[in-house]
Amino acid sequence: MKKLTELAIILVLFGISSWAQEVGNEVTVQGSGFFQKQTTAGGITNEATNSGGAMAGYRFNLKNWLAVEGDYDYFRNHQTFSSSSGTTSIPMNVHAATGVAVVKLPPFKMPAVKIVSPFVLAGAGAMFFDPRGGYINNEQTRGALVYGGGFDVPMSKHFLLRAQYRGFVYKIPDFEMTSLKVDKYTHSAVPSAGLVFTF
Repeated sequence: MKKLTELAIILVLFGISSWAQEVGNEVTVQGSGFFQKQTTAGGITNEATNSGGAMAGYRFNLKNWLAVEGDYDYFRNHQTFSSSSGTTSIPMNVHAATGVAVVKLPPFKMPAVKIVSPFVLAGAGAMFFDPRGGYINNEQTRGALVYGGGFDVPMSKHFLLRAQYRGFVYKIPDFEMTSLKVDKYTHSAVPSAGLVFTF
């Protein structure tokens, strides 16, 4: 499922790229963090270790103020489930494939840089929780809502520096196990920064 989703996103992005000759395209690679809040329900507490990761994305500019973007994120952490009967810690690969609409706000100048171009974003996607060994070996997929914002700072004609914050809202994975079933939604903060190539 994960590989099919990634392939579909890549094909759509390449199709859009070949169709859009007069509209700017952007490719970004960023380092990111993954900070999930602690959630408790039904006597079970879920939390995840904070971790770093990587993000790659493609933005297609429909207008000078509006764009669509597809992103892929990867993180490694541990999902921990605690209850009166004990604690279970599961090493995890976390993949996310998301699509968002981006609204570009009016740029402004700052003393240290030429110009800053802020933006806000909102969209949805899927998160894939893939245990790394242990007694759980089945992947679980959760839908996710995405929101956030950030800013771009031009470095040269074709390169920008981008810093952004995204929030992911999704249901806590339980891998179809009653002992791990928190049955609530949680939130992860995903700040990131990196380079953008425009063409």
